Amino acid sequence: MDFEYAAHTQELSKRVSAFMSEHVAPRDAEWRSIAHRGMYPLALVDELKARSRKEGLWNLFLPSLRGDQPGTRLTNLEYAPLAEITGRVPWSPEVFNCSSPDSGNMEILQLTATPEQRERWLNPLLDGSIRSCFSMTEPATASSDPTTLRTTIERDGDHYRVRGRKWFSTGAKHPNCRLSIVMARSDPNGVRNPHERYSMIIVPLDTPGLTIVRDVSIMNHHSPEGHCEIDFDVRVPAANLLGKEGDGFAVAQARLGPGRIHHCMRTIGQCELALELMVARAKSRIAFGSALAEYANIQDWIAESRIEIDQARLLVLRAAWLMDKAGNKAARVDVSAIKIVAARLQTRVLDRAIQVFGAAGLTEDTPLAYLWTWGRALRFIDGPDEVHLRTVARAEMKKVGAAVP
Repeated sequence: MDFEYAAHTQELSKRVSAFMSEHVAPRDAEWRSIAHRGMYPLALVDELKARSRKEGLWNLFLPSLRGDQPGTRLTNLEYAPLAEITGRVPWSPEVFNCSSPDSGNMEILQLTATPEQRERWLNPLLDGSIRSCFSMTEPATASSDPTTLRTTIERDGDHYRVRGRKWFSTGAKHPNCRLSIVMARSDPNGVRNPHERYSMIIVPLDTPGLTIVRDVSIMNHHSPEGHCEIDFDVRVPAANLLGKEGDGFAVAQARLGPGRIHHCMRTIGQCELALELMVARAKSRIAFGSALAEYANIQDWIAESRIEIDQARLLVLRAAWLMDKAGNKAARVDVSAIKIVAARLQTRVLDRAIQVFGAAGLTEDTPLAYLWTWGRALRFIDGPDEVHLRTVARAEMKKVGAAVP
C-alpha cells in the first residue's frame, strides 16, 4: 500500500499552492470587503479565472472530459490534495471552475445531457462563462426523506409544467447563474416504485414564473451568491428533461457521491488552516507569564487535532480510491462515513482554534468563526448525519447473516 501521491499530483499541488499564495490569498480581503457590501466580486473572480485557465489549472475535478473540453482530467484520488488546498479559501474553488454546485451539475450533464443540452448548458459551464444552482430541498418536507418532495412536474404538450417551492439553492443569486436543475415528482399518482417517481429538469433562471423569494442566511451569515428559496410555477420545453421520467433518484445519487467527497476534501484543508492558526496563536499569546502553547490542555488540543485530521484524510482518500476503482455506487458507504467524519471534525477543530484565539476567534479578524458555521452546516448539506449513519449501520448489519447469540 503506497501512501505517496503520484509525481504529477505532487507537481500540480505545488502549482495550485503557488497560485493560491500569489494570486488568491492576497485578494481575500478585497473579496470579503465587496461581499460584505452585498455584491458578488465578479470582476475579481473573473480575472483570477482567466489566469488559472491560462496556467492549466481548470476543471480539476472532472475526469470524464472529452478531448475538445477544457480541463485537467484528474481522478478523485488525484484531485483530493488539490481540493484541500483550494478549500483553505472558501471562495477560491470558483477560480479553478471547481465550485459547488456547478461541479455536481456538470457531472449530471456529463452523464445525461442530450447533444442540445450539452451545447446550451454543459459547454458554457465547463468554460466557466455561466454558473448554475441545484434545487432539491424543500421547506415543507423532510430533506432526509426525498421521497416526500412535493414539487411536481407534469407533461403539458411539448412542455413540462413545474410547480413547487425549493430552498437552499446555492448560487442562485450569483450574477452569472443561468439555470437550476430541479428535482420534482413526475408520478403524482404514485403508480411507480417510490424511487422512480421523480425526475430532474433544467429550468433557466429567467423563465417566467420563477421567483427568488429570499436569500436564506446560514447561522446569521448571508452568502453573496445566495442560498436561495425559490418558488416555481413555470413551463419549460420537454427537451429540458434530464434522462427519462423517473430517473431523478439515479441521477441524484450519481451527483451526490462526488459532491459529498469534494466537500470533505475541502474540509480537510480548512481544518489544516485552523490548526496552523491555532498553533501560531498558542506560541505567540502570553497568559499568566507563559505562552499558551506551554499549557498541557492546549498541547492536547493541538495533538488531538493533528491526529483527527490525519485520520479523516486517510478515510477520504480511501473513499476516493474506491470511487475511481469501482465506481460511485461501490463507494456509497465509504462516502457516507467520510461525510459524517469530516463535518464533525470541522466543528471540533474549529472550536478548539476559536477557544485558543479567545474573543478574537469570534470576529471577522480570522476565518475561524465562518469556518465553524460552515462545518456545522455540513452536518445537513448533502444529507444529515443521521441518514449517513443509517447507511453505514445497514451495511455493517448485512455483513452478519444471523443474529449473534
